[in-house]
Amino acid sequence: MANFQTHIAVSSALGAGYAWWIHGQYDIPWPTAAVAGGLCGIAGMMPDLDSDSGIPARETISFAAAIVPMLLFNRLQQYGMSVERMILVGAPIYLFIRFVLGPLLKEFTVHRGMFHSVPAMFIAGMITYLLSDSSPTTLRVLKAAAVSLGYLSHLILDEIWSVEVTLTGSRLKSSSGTAVKFFGSKPSANVMCYGLLLLLAFGILQDNPQAAEQLIHRAQVAAPHLPQPEPEPDWFVPPPDDFRAVPPTPPRYQARPMTDDHRY
Repeated sequence: MANFQTHIAVSSALGAGYAWWIHGQYDIPWPTAAVAGGLCGIAGMMPDLDSDSGIPARETISFAAAIVPMLLFNRLQQYGMSVERMILVGAPIYLFIRFVLGPLLKEFTVHRGMFHSVPAMFIAGMITYLLSDSSPTTLRVLKAAAVSLGYLSHLILDEIWSVEVTLTGSRLKSSSGTAVKFFGSKPSANVMCYGLLLLLAFGILQDNPQAAEQLIHRAQVAAPHLPQPEPEPDWFVPPPDDFRAVPPTPPRYQARPMTDDHRY
């Protein structure tokens, strides 16, 4: 597989190109574009969270522990927190990721497991989307896409390095196909991975209710053969907002109450 320096160099180069592209394509301010490019560069290390060696896992955990509180900064600010409160929230998050989550991942994960997979790439992007502030949806999507791009670069490099080229030809190493995959060898890991993917997708829809409507609309446009809602007839006029139900009209002829003269 590609070494740590190669992953960092490639993902950082992709991040620089990505920042330049979104700045020109979407008129994103340079500081925001640079943050997205930096996320792409850091994401190039993320699949090695399950690495057996010390340096990739340690560096990746350290970067993740520092980046996550930064992504939460604007979101916490919207809740009216002061800088002191945000520091009190961010410090425990850093310590938890650095000294609790890191050892747990090292203990319960195997190298080239589901961390090296396509669903894990989407999971990384979804987590970035949810951690980002409530800025325009476009910026959140671009940051999430940057992380997924950096993550994907790591997977592709591992697959490229699994091909051994010699003077007599080329052959596939035993690690071929273990990076860009959709399922691992352990069913329990597959269930947990796809369960987390669905949970994050549900969280994104809850965080942005309009996303579900946009997805349905785009699906109907892309696939016009799908059943479409029936249009309202031309004669139908929706009632006004201040519409009130009219009480029923009493009958024209009502029975007169009987008097003493009518009694027998």
